[in-house]
Amino acid sequence: MNQDMALAWLKASYSDLAVIEEIVHNDYLSHMVAFHSQQSIEKSFKAILEFHTNRVPRKHDLLLLKDLVLEYIEVDNEDILEDLNELYIDSRYPNSFGILPQGKPTLENAKEFYEFADSIFNMVCELFNVNKEDVI
Repeated sequence: MNQDMALAWLKASYSDLAVIEEIVHNDYLSHMVAFHSQQSIEKSFKAILEFHTNRVPRKHDLLLLKDLVLEYIEVDNEDILEDLNELYIDSRYPNSFGILPQGKPTLENAKEFYEFADSIFNMVCELFNVNKEDVI
């Protein structure tokens, strides 16, 4: 168990949430909200893995990471994880920058992604028995 590294992952997760808070109401940046939501969730999952197993895979697939942390937390919306996986991969290539099957994420999509990422972050804080303020 490496509590310091787990908290470092959690701080990194919060950094993505802080970016989202600044841009979540900007329709032009909805794809960036999705990107940072994916990043926050990935880092929250990796915090759990660091804390409990000391093994953090160099993978970005949220569905794979979710399966690795199921023993510790329950994640109930696989559809959002699938959407964020697609957006993360697509955001790395300029031709389809942050596009869902139905197009660029709407502001409503972006807010849903943010709320989901924030809920994962808060679950991990509870799991670690730390206050959000202690992570910042």
